Amino acid sequence: MEDKIAIITDSCADLRPELVQDNPIFVLPFIVNFSDGIYYDGVTIQPDEVYRRLPEEMPKTSLPSGDEFAAVMDKVRDAGYNKAIAILLSSGLSGSFQMLRLMASEREDLEIFACDSLTGSLGEAAIVMTLCRLIKEGRSWEELKELTPRIRDNTTVFFSVDTLEYLKKGGRIGLITAMAGTALNIKPILAFAEDGQLQSVAKVRGRALAIKKLVAMAKSCIQPGKRYNIMWAHGGCPEEGRQVAELLRSEAPDFEEEFYGEIDCTLGSYVGPHLLGAAVQVLDDDM
Repeated sequence: MEDKIAIITDSCADLRPELVQDNPIFVLPFIVNFSDGIYYDGVTIQPDEVYRRLPEEMPKTSLPSGDEFAAVMDKVRDAGYNKAIAILLSSGLSGSFQMLRLMASEREDLEIFACDSLTGSLGEAAIVMTLCRLIKEGRSWEELKELTPRIRDNTTVFFSVDTLEYLKKGGRIGLITAMAGTALNIKPILAFAEDGQLQSVAKVRGRALAIKKLVAMAKSCIQPGKRYNIMWAHGGCPEEGRQVAELLRSEAPDFEEEFYGEIDCTLGSYVGPHLLGAAVQVLDDDM
């Protein structure tokens, strides 16, 4: 039987709806819990609503249920696919990868290759979209399994956080660090560590310098003579998102593809509004 290959991802990939509709992508929404009820990220609640409500209430986020994991795999099978690559939010931030891998191992009707993304947001999206292109090019299942970890390792994402307040509330950083950052108008640049957790990789004073540093760090990942894609995203601040985009295009003009999106409800709940992201994905010759 000929392989028909799909991609399973989650709402933290920040994929625009038209990208999902035009590609063999199946999205598993995370759950956002406010005091008035349970919402599904990107389905029954959108990022703007989360940002509007954050000053009054910081929601809790959680994994979909086992039934919901099973349901998305059923959708893949029912759509006629017999194989799928799963690219989910970093295992350093979420248990979704481990849960899907466990459940996938019990399926006999669908072969799933689960690869820990060790990233999130536009990093996830870039991995997914490059895999979609390779699937359309007719790459084999075995070739895709070999390429996926390399695509991940070649994708590097940086974020600029406008305030440390929400990371502090969520227990992600210490109180002293948060207070010092607020007092000095420090804007940290975050990236994913090797274990898939967020870490601070630089600090600058002020938003304008943060945007410049964000783009400079993304540009630094470009390798001479290599093809590359660029990515950017914003969390409820489209004007600043466009500033990142324009600077990134200017500093890295020879890109092949440009991916962009809006930061999802789940990540936005952790870091607060006005997050900015910039990234580069280096393409090996066989990609």
